[in-house]
Amino acid sequence: MKRIDILLAALFVPAAALAQGQRTLTLDDCRRMAVENSRQLDMEKAAAEMAEYDKKTAVAYFFPKVSAVGGYMYNNRDVALVNEEQSERIRNMGTTLDDKIWASVEMNATEHGKAILETVRNTGIMPDIATPVNAIGQEIDAALHPDLHNIMGGSIVVEQPVFAGGKIVNSAIMASKAQELAESKLETSRSEIITDVDHAYWQIISISNKKKLAQSYSELLHKMEDDVMRSVDAGTGTMSDALQVKVKVNEADLLLTKATSGLALSKMLLCQKIGLPLDSEIILADEMLDEVPDPGMVSTRSMEDVFESRPELRSLDLAAQIYDRKVKIAAADMLPTIAVFGACTATNPNIYDGFQNNFRGCTLSAGVVVKVPICHGGEGIWKVKKAKAEARQYHDRLEDTRELVTLQVARQRVIVEEAREKLQMTRSAVDVAEENLRSANLGYEAGVVTTSTVLGAHTAWLSANSDWIDAGTELQTAMSELRKAEGYKTEIY
Repeated sequence: MKRIDILLAALFVPAAALAQGQRTLTLDDCRRMAVENSRQLDMEKAAAEMAEYDKKTAVAYFFPKVSAVGGYMYNNRDVALVNEEQSERIRNMGTTLDDKIWASVEMNATEHGKAILETVRNTGIMPDIATPVNAIGQEIDAALHPDLHNIMGGSIVVEQPVFAGGKIVNSAIMASKAQELAESKLETSRSEIITDVDHAYWQIISISNKKKLAQSYSELLHKMEDDVMRSVDAGTGTMSDALQVKVKVNEADLLLTKATSGLALSKMLLCQKIGLPLDSEIILADEMLDEVPDPGMVSTRSMEDVFESRPELRSLDLAAQIYDRKVKIAAADMLPTIAVFGACTATNPNIYDGFQNNFRGCTLSAGVVVKVPICHGGEGIWKVKKAKAEARQYHDRLEDTRELVTLQVARQRVIVEEAREKLQMTRSAVDVAEENLRSANLGYEAGVVTTSTVLGAHTAWLSANSDWIDAGTELQTAMSELRKAEGYKTEIY
């Protein structure tokens, strides 16, 4: 099978995608796209946004609360401040007064005087006392029967906490720490995404270089196969040599096929991480280089700087501080609380104006509320003890994580040094293998070296170059892990 057939058979990208053209991406492009398209980061950003709102909510408790309250009530029966008998007497008190006056006069008058009084009474010369006094009684009776069928009222209330045992202050501080914790978790996720993309990127560079290597290896063996077949035709070679070369040619073609398909799949994986369609045709900038670039050295940080820079440690430290505040909030439930309030209230009917149907009477009131917990069965004590135990858990976890980070950084520094030494050694091995292959080819052309020796030189050359590519990739990924372990924030442009 020819090389073009191998490549076409190995590619998993649809032909339509090939027509769209290829896109060249740098490592920084991949990092930026992964950060922009990460659903995990989007969720972490939403969590940080919610934490910010929680902080603003906690701060709002420092300010007074102003509320407006209104209500309406209908009563099917009216209110009477006197009973029916008393109401009847009040409405007719003029008549009653008039009757009593005449009765008193008649009681003390003579028979002749009574006759005169009767004549005067019948002629209407005496003034009418009953009618105006009855009118006054009816007004009094109406006042004693206020219209309370429809009752409306409203108040404006102002409440201001003065002392809550430190609960408000500590809640605000805890909310602020929770916001910082959410932002720290966001940075942790960002760092993990960038490191993950770095691994996928350099894996593609490794496979791409191995594909180039496999292609060169295949070309060398195909050329050697042609030379051997010509020597067999000329009678200077044997079929055994031809078969040995043929086996190696098939192995080289299979290796090229695997490298081609592996490269396509690795690019699909990278496309998934950076938010591109899986069938996108991309080329990485470092694929065009002849070798994996050296990442250079990273300045060594002190462990104190590492502890301050690692977002995981910041998260644990903030969590420990939050639980310390929870202890104080739990203790606040056992302390007195003090609040002041003020209110302005108006009703209709107006109880300050004879139950008139208006809102012209407003009551201003103010007061202080003090709540002192006395006994709740030890509930507050157990809450405080639980909160202290939770805080101790996070402090212990923080110390354990500090130790693990120290070990991680030390281990990663060793890995980087080993990877750098391995790169140098494999580079030397490549030089030796290339010289050995050159000598073997010259010896084979001169007829002093066997086919097996040349094939062995080819295999050694392939192995040395493959190890060199692996070493370069390992150094890049090890350096990426070291930057992450030491808390370096990767800037994306």
